[in-house]
Amino acid sequence: MRGEWNRLQALFLRECPYAYYVHCFAHKLQLALVAASREAKSVHQFFENLNFIINIVVGSSKRNDELQSVQVAEIESMIASNEIETRRGANQIGTLQRPVDTRWSSHFNFVCSLIRMFHATCSVLDIISKEGTNYSQRSDAEATYMVLTSFEFVLILHLMKEIMGFTNCLCQALQQNYQDILNAMKLVSTTKSLLQNLKNEKWEHFLDTVKSFCEKKNEIDVPDMNARYTRARDRSCRQNEESFMTMEHHFRIDVFIAAIDFQLQELDNRFSEHAVELLRLSATLSPQDAYKSFKIDDICSLVEKFYRQDFIEQEKIILRFQLDHYKLDVPKHSDFQNMPTLSELCRGLTISGKSKIYNLIDRLIRLVLTLLVSTATTERAFSAMKLVKTRLRSRMEDEFLADNLVVYIEKEIVKDFTTEMTMDEFYSIKDRRC
Repeated sequence: MRGEWNRLQALFLRECPYAYYVHCFAHKLQLALVAASREAKSVHQFFENLNFIINIVVGSSKRNDELQSVQVAEIESMIASNEIETRRGANQIGTLQRPVDTRWSSHFNFVCSLIRMFHATCSVLDIISKEGTNYSQRSDAEATYMVLTSFEFVLILHLMKEIMGFTNCLCQALQQNYQDILNAMKLVSTTKSLLQNLKNEKWEHFLDTVKSFCEKKNEIDVPDMNARYTRARDRSCRQNEESFMTMEHHFRIDVFIAAIDFQLQELDNRFSEHAVELLRLSATLSPQDAYKSFKIDDICSLVEKFYRQDFIEQEKIILRFQLDHYKLDVPKHSDFQNMPTLSELCRGLTISGKSKIYNLIDRLIRLVLTLLVSTATTERAFSAMKLVKTRLRSRMEDEFLADNLVVYIEKEIVKDFTTEMTMDEFYSIKDRRC
């Protein structure tokens, strides 16, 4: 895809030398967050254990059937005791979803499904440890059961649910078809605020939630948080009083805060000062709050720092004079009041004809709007190509392929077309000899 000499990027550069390669920002962020979450040693071991659990529990159709049958029995018991309600779509039988690094939501879905099916998973592991076909299966299931029912594993399981829940919203938003950098940066800001709030103020509530889960699941023992924490048996004799560490200190500092700090640090790294400066200057064009952030000097700095090659020197001089007229005209015009986004402003300038008057400002707005935060739409187009041009259609010409891809990709537009419209279009074509 990104090969500069003989891959797809090279083909694009031959047609348009000014095109540049942008890796999918959503996928970059997902991969970075997955890697950052593993920086804490306990969390890294947690993910290794997750893979081991899913390989054992749903590694075969038989075990997957056992998992679902245990869920059925558990749901029936809870319905009989009036612990849960019955309604359409509720109490669905599911399975554990295998996580994939490039799909952050898969990690979040897996963690949620494991919490939901925790008792059923423990039951399946217990069955395998007793009825496994060989000693290896029984031993692996027994060891996995001990890990799954440990307090530290359950605490990290709930911690990952909280962290992934916040970052999952950001990752999903970055994969939408239409997403500009201003909204993306706002989502980053809210995600960081939520993680920071979780770190500073939610520890006690989080710990109570984990303890409540352990008490509900009788298999899990809650340790004394004031007791001494020892890292390993062979090292405990060498730990003196100065290195005394309580269980709560370990879970809060080494696990809870450490995992959140790595996520916050990665978000800061991915959205660097360069991107923040670009956002700050781009925000001066925003029509929100009655053009409150509009500043001519910042807009000129935006052009000088980031779009120097898109404006010649004479246009930079003319731009400042256009901005002076624009400031007295557009913000006070009735048609441009209460516009929420830059895209609405750009559309309004085109409809009113002011895009021709303020052509340089319109060009700058369009440049800001085309800042990529995700290439999800492009990736979906390439996925569609595999469906259209198959092994049996390998000799399809480029023009015919492009026509088919447009119809397939632009489904929202094509769905408004009717058979009559298509027939009328063909009738309007000049008669051709049969």
